[in-house]
Amino acid sequence: MASNHKHSSPHHGWRGFTLVELLIGLAISAILLVAVAAAFNASLTNYHENEKMFWAMNNARQALTRMTSQLRTGYAVQPTDPPESCSFFTAANQNITYQYVSADKKLYLKTNSDGQLYMLCDNVVAATFTKTPTENGMDCISVQISLTVEDGGLRQTLSAAAVIRRNLSVSS
Repeated sequence: MASNHKHSSPHHGWRGFTLVELLIGLAISAILLVAVAAAFNASLTNYHENEKMFWAMNNARQALTRMTSQLRTGYAVQPTDPPESCSFFTAANQNITYQYVSADKKLYLKTNSDGQLYMLCDNVVAATFTKTPTENGMDCISVQISLTVEDGGLRQTLSAAAVIRRNLSVSS
């Protein structure tokens, strides 16, 4: 007895991916993965450059804080020093000089009694100490400090000022 009932495969009418469709899908996936990897790499590079610049600026800020603090409480600031240095006596009566050395891109604290150099900040590409002398020109009223730091191709200038509180020409 012949059955009129057709046995059909459960997969009859379903089509799978052809080899061409599979290759196109793989190519598109590969292109997307390369684009994501390139974006991630650019983001990581940018993060590292920003982090290096952050630390360079942080070091410059710490140096500025130290210098302005010592200048405010110091005295006998030398108004005739070149713009890249500033000599004075601290509140502890220590004769020091802040000195920028462009050859090694560093800012130093120099103790004038023994000539020792202590690095305050690196990655410095420019530093100026603008001194405002007193009327008699023997001391300074204030000192403006400008530091330009550079790292990873990024450059930032920071400034601070200190009014000298123990001005010798004003003190009695």
